[in-house]
Amino acid sequence: MKPITNIEKFLKRFDSFKDGELRSMKIISPTVMLVTLAVQDSAREFDWITVDLEFNGITDAKLLDESKLSLIDMSDGISIINNDKKFAFGIGECYNISSIKNSTSFIESQSLKYKEGSF
Repeated sequence: MKPITNIEKFLKRFDSFKDGELRSMKIISPTVMLVTLAVQDSAREFDWITVDLEFNGITDAKLLDESKLSLIDMSDGISIINNDKKFAFGIGECYNISSIKNSTSFIESQSLKYKEGSF
């Protein structure tokens, strides 16, 4: 896993995960969660890959049942905001932490890492 050093560049590379696929949201421990998404990667000529996002030090979250993940509309992608040494992740286009907390699903954590994998 690699830390995300530049969120804007990361989201631009994957076009904010628009029209991607939310594959899983796994609880590893009470403060660690792994979210897996499938997305097109502009750095690889828009080939499809999977991206694992590992959230550590979770302080707040609203999750969906695993069986409902395939029903999520990903046309607006995801949002990730880094604010005051906290990361906030939400489904859809969100501009601040309060709008992320109103999204379909959200995670707020103290650190965020990612790993690329094959489709």
